Amino acid sequence: MSARHVPVMLDRVVSEFAPVVERHEHPVIIDATLGLGGHAEAMLTRYPSLHVIGVDRDPEALRRAGERLAPFGDRFEAAHAVYDEIPEVVADSGRTTVDGVLFDLGVSSMQLDLADRGFAYAQDAPLDMRMNSEDELTAAGVLNTYDEKDLARILREYGEEKFARRIAREIVTERETRPFDRSAQLVDLIRRCIPAPARRTGGNPAKRTFQALRIEVNDELGVYRRALPAALDLLSVGGRVVVLSYHSLEDRITKRVITSATTSTAPRDLPVVPESMLARFRSLTRGAELAGEDEIADNPRARSVRMRAVERIAP
Repeated sequence: MSARHVPVMLDRVVSEFAPVVERHEHPVIIDATLGLGGHAEAMLTRYPSLHVIGVDRDPEALRRAGERLAPFGDRFEAAHAVYDEIPEVVADSGRTTVDGVLFDLGVSSMQLDLADRGFAYAQDAPLDMRMNSEDELTAAGVLNTYDEKDLARILREYGEEKFARRIAREIVTERETRPFDRSAQLVDLIRRCIPAPARRTGGNPAKRTFQALRIEVNDELGVYRRALPAALDLLSVGGRVVVLSYHSLEDRITKRVITSATTSTAPRDLPVVPESMLARFRSLTRGAELAGEDEIADNPRARSVRMRAVERIAP
């Protein structure tokens, strides 16, 4: 098992849900980004009374995780859905609330390992990048049909790419004679567009463009903007949401939603705060919590992780 397959901040995540398990007789936690089921397996092992609902939009991830978690029997329940659909998943399970929700955002190790999915810029593959192979839009579709302005916007906003306009211009020019269908073609174009001094730092220069395309193809930020407030609404009193994000765009959304949820709506000079204006949640982390140096050494993916957690304290 490679370092990529080790769930990030595993012990920290599992321990964050300990009070939830202790507080409820039959606790239910949603793993909203099941992937290969590493976090779910650890929680089910640690907490014998726990029931986990694993949600993933990728049928292959659900199949593999299902095999891994089969020993837990009916304590594990799988749902093929996007994580902004978790209210429907909970309703379908016959529940109205849950005791915890975990978001481990970004691309999973399985998707990186399957070359034909096109997520990894280090190996030549079809430009797909769909987390759900049943969806229509692919990375090739974005590259070959979006206009130059939209391409530049995606690369700048989702990839934080300084050379977005230059890369977008070259994409539009090249696709007139050679449409994009393989990742190596895109990697070569990016390398030509980014000046040599800028290529010497920050890792592979294709990383930001591939991230931007993946986010656009899967509407990751739009889905997450809807999913996090929905997860908070589903929590029982004492329930917790834990988020692991890997780039600033995800963490910015998380911070904004948590700040709003943990802030009273009463004016500062109000002598007595009505219950309706009190905060319904409290933050469990001071800012964003980072992985330790030892974990980063063992698992390089943990280098960019930011963990935030929140607890419901009132109905």
